[in-house]
Amino acid sequence: MLRVALTGGIATGKSDVLARLASRGVPTIDADALVHQALAAGSPAVARIAERFGPRVVAPDGSVDRRALGAVVFSDEPARRALEALLHPDVYRRIDEWFAGLPPVPFAVADVPLLFETGHESRFDRVIVTACSPATQLARVQARDGLSEEEARWRLQAQWPVEEKVRRADYVVDTSGACEETDRQVERLALELTRMGREK
Repeated sequence: MLRVALTGGIATGKSDVLARLASRGVPTIDADALVHQALAAGSPAVARIAERFGPRVVAPDGSVDRRALGAVVFSDEPARRALEALLHPDVYRRIDEWFAGLPPVPFAVADVPLLFETGHESRFDRVIVTACSPATQLARVQARDGLSEEEARWRLQAQWPVEEKVRRADYVVDTSGACEETDRQVERLALELTRMGREK
């Protein structure tokens, strides 16, 4: 089985591409969903995050207030690195366990937004990057998350530029165009990865 990572900049269409692959029967896992679980009330990570960043980042229900935490870490690189050190080892362990538990399939895909930033691309056989223009990306971040332009730019600057991720990718899905064009790219990619996985 090919272990495939899907990554790209924030708001470049990773979730959409992951859903399109899943609709074709490809096993998928989303690292963001694992992070959401880690930030839920009762998770051991909540206490560690509150200890590091203070009670202001904990919501009344006992979960981590992602917006409050984001306001801290997206404008402070050392704080962001500290958060990553708290969360990422567990996330990658759970992704490894997921791959190990799959039945025989040609390939499976893990959506890992900060794959290159965390230096874990070598854990995967192939890397897919989703990409769009910087202007489209900025507009999508603002619209999706209800952020000001300044807040959106902080989040973009917290990740590697999409151009650098594209340079390192094995495959690129350009999500700038119509949905039908994205779908055609995903279909071609799924066929290619299926062939490669069966030949491995």
